[in-house]
Amino acid sequence: MSSESSKKRKPKVIRTDGVPAEGKRGKGDTDQDARYYSEESEVDLRDPIKDYELYRETCQELQRLMAEIQELKSRGIKENASEIDERRVQSCVHFMTLKKLNRLAHIRLKKGRDQTHEAKQKVDAYHLQLQNLLYEVMHLQKEITKCLEFKSKHEEIELVSLEEFYKEAPPEISRPSITLTEPHQQTLARLDWELEQRKRLAEKYKECLTSKEKILKEIEVKKEYLSSLQPRLNSIMQASLPVQEYLFMPFDQAHKQYETARHLPPPLYVLFVQASAYGQACDKKLVVAIEGSVEEAKALYKPPEDSQDDESDSDAEEEQTTKRRRPTLGVQLDDKRKEMLKRHPLSVTLDLKCKDENVLHLTFHYLMNLNVMTVKAKVTTAMEMTTAISAGDLLSPDSLLNCLYPGDHGRKTPNPANQFQFDKVGILTLSDYVTELGHPYVWVQKLGGLHFPKEQPQHTVAADNSLSASHMELTVKLLRSRLQSRLALHKQFASLEHGVVPVSSECQQLFPTKIVSRLVKWTAIPYEDYAELPYTKDVIEAGLAEDTHLYYMALIERGTAKLQAAVVLNPGYSTLPPVFSLCLNWKGERNSSNDDNIRAMESEVNVYYKELWGPKPGYQLLTNQLQRLCMVLDVYLETEPHDPSVEGPKEFPQEKMCLRLVRGPLRLKPFKFNYPQGFFSHR
Repeated sequence: MSSESSKKRKPKVIRTDGVPAEGKRGKGDTDQDARYYSEESEVDLRDPIKDYELYRETCQELQRLMAEIQELKSRGIKENASEIDERRVQSCVHFMTLKKLNRLAHIRLKKGRDQTHEAKQKVDAYHLQLQNLLYEVMHLQKEITKCLEFKSKHEEIELVSLEEFYKEAPPEISRPSITLTEPHQQTLARLDWELEQRKRLAEKYKECLTSKEKILKEIEVKKEYLSSLQPRLNSIMQASLPVQEYLFMPFDQAHKQYETARHLPPPLYVLFVQASAYGQACDKKLVVAIEGSVEEAKALYKPPEDSQDDESDSDAEEEQTTKRRRPTLGVQLDDKRKEMLKRHPLSVTLDLKCKDENVLHLTFHYLMNLNVMTVKAKVTTAMEMTTAISAGDLLSPDSLLNCLYPGDHGRKTPNPANQFQFDKVGILTLSDYVTELGHPYVWVQKLGGLHFPKEQPQHTVAADNSLSASHMELTVKLLRSRLQSRLALHKQFASLEHGVVPVSSECQQLFPTKIVSRLVKWTAIPYEDYAELPYTKDVIEAGLAEDTHLYYMALIERGTAKLQAAVVLNPGYSTLPPVFSLCLNWKGERNSSNDDNIRAMESEVNVYYKELWGPKPGYQLLTNQLQRLCMVLDVYLETEPHDPSVEGPKEFPQEKMCLRLVRGPLRLKPFKFNYPQGFFSHR
């Protein structure tokens, strides 16, 4: 056992940690060199590749020995104990070899790092020397450049060319014999000649000033004469006013308008000129005028006055301004927003008169910093109209001109550059200010000659007369048609709220003589209530209902049956028809999703609406649709089969003449009315 323990005992090794052995040992320790050795010095003598090969062989031997030990243990024979101990000893020796190789690898790594650090220090030293040399070179180059770029004062003077100098200058100044060979004397001579020329020009300038004063005196005399003519011309104009009124030729008023128009911004000026021209040529009922303060408009174009005269006043006010409190960030942003949304002092008004003397007043404003135009609308009726609760939004200035052209809601600015301006002052959208400023419709910009292309945005957009002229006629017709359609709806709503569906004599042939179902209720509803109805989802998904449209609810009754009709009124009525969604409450709830005949009733008013337009321009379409709903409800109820389980007479006896009660697998009812025969048939 003593021999085995001596074999397992590890040899004692003293590491020097990279410090030379001579630094740690004394002079008398030379006899102990055989007992101590340095692994650092051994690293230099050993080959790393051979150490790597030794590492691989040792690992393979360890694997083999471990496998043999495992195999011997698995046999479980006591005689194999000696062999297991022998292989265990061999494994320990191999582990010692691996530890030594590990120490040698760490020593090599440390030496490599030390060498890298020394090389890096040398490179840093060389780099510092290079930077110093480059700085010296740069400093010398700057000094050289200063010397080369030095300019004298005489170089700023534009002298005459050499040919002209020797040709015009007298010999006592030019001195060709000296100046041709010496550049310095040549420059001095040219400067002397320049001085002589400037003296002559100064004398000539004085002579011109005297002649100018004489001419100014003559001009003042002529101005006085012309100013004396002005009162005489005014008296002549005043005397001709009665003649102008008698001949319907208001030259004086037109002259004042055109004088005021000179101070309009370009878009409003284009609108004024084109609208006036269209009114004179095509539409005598179009009245164009300019409103606002001319003095404020003139002040916008005045240059800022010099503040040198007010220095004394500003010094006196400095003490007061310093005592005042500085405005907060919120106040500064409000001021910036007001400045951003500032309107021009002048505005253009258009009055569109209809045949029945109803007037649509349009006031056009120009936002100077945003470069867009806005419009405000107001309606004046010839006769006082009966107030209808459901007609509140028809003539509202915020909704009257919505979607005059498809998709033009007037809530967003048409100028793409405005969004970047809004971000600077904290404005989210222009729709928060349209009540005060007006709506920036796209057609308003075109009337002012402004066009903002989205594909290729431009920095500055100029007013174009041709663009305004090309849109003027159609826009005026659309505005007049919109006013007439809204006034017609206003009158119809007053009757509908009282349960009366007005049908004109021209449209009586579209309906039978007797209709039992009657309109009970007609009210306006918000978009949120319309969207919550279960039978309007198809209309919303089809994109036929938007928040800019008008929404109404009609209730038609006959006996115990109640028909609810949710109506979507497009702003472009009557060019675009209303859309009806139906729900019948009778023996349960029936709508287009569970009853094919309800879907057919919706088709009668939504699909075949052209039959109900009536006389042009079709302002009676809505009332005719409601009357047809009452008619088809009668047909629906009267053609329903009688329930044998219910005693007594049929609730809705058949009064309409029908060729066939139902047809096809869907059992559709005959909803088409045939005039003048007076019977109902299938489509």
